[in-house]
Formats: sequence, structure tokens, C-alpha cells
Amino acid sequence: MENKNLILIAQFCLHYDVDQSFVLSLQEFELIKVFEFNKELYLSHEEIAKLEMMIRLHYELGVNFEGIDAINSLLQRIVQLQKELNSAKNRLDAFVP
Repeated sequence: MENKNLILIAQFCLHYDVDQSFVLSLQEFELIKVFEFNKELYLSHEEIAKLEMMIRLHYELGVNFEGIDAINSLLQRIVQLQKELNSAKNRLDAFVP
């Protein structure tokens, strides 16, 4: 992964006014991926939207890490089911005139 696609966690936390320990706790729960280069921790751009959602869940709604994990699992399952539904619809369309 190229460095230009990564954001320093310290800068992210400063911008969003969250503690770095929150981000590292999410990493421990395997909810986000953190990359280390030159002894500094980074996030990929793909992780930002997920992390923003988790920040809102935790700080605005008071959801704990276990709850965030459950919500994240359910959201991933919904995305998977939507893909399966679209695939089934496409196969069905082949039989319907």
C-alpha cells in the first residue's frame, strides 16, 4: 500500500477530536485495519468512512465496543445479502421475458 493512500492516525484523531486509544481499541476488536510505517500508525482511505460511523456510534449514541462490533457485523451481513439478492434478480431476469 502506498503512503499517499494513508492518513496518519495522529492527524485523524486531531481533526476528529478523538483519542488515539479509541482508534487502537477498534483495531484490537479487528473492526479497522491500522498500518505501521517508520514507527507511525496510519489508516487507509477506505477505513475512514467506517471509522467515522464508529465514532458517531460511540461518542454520540454511547454504543460500547461490543455493540459497535455487533452493528458492524450486521451491516456487513446486509451488504452481503444485498449482493446475493441482486445476483438472484439478475439470474431471474434471464428467465422472464
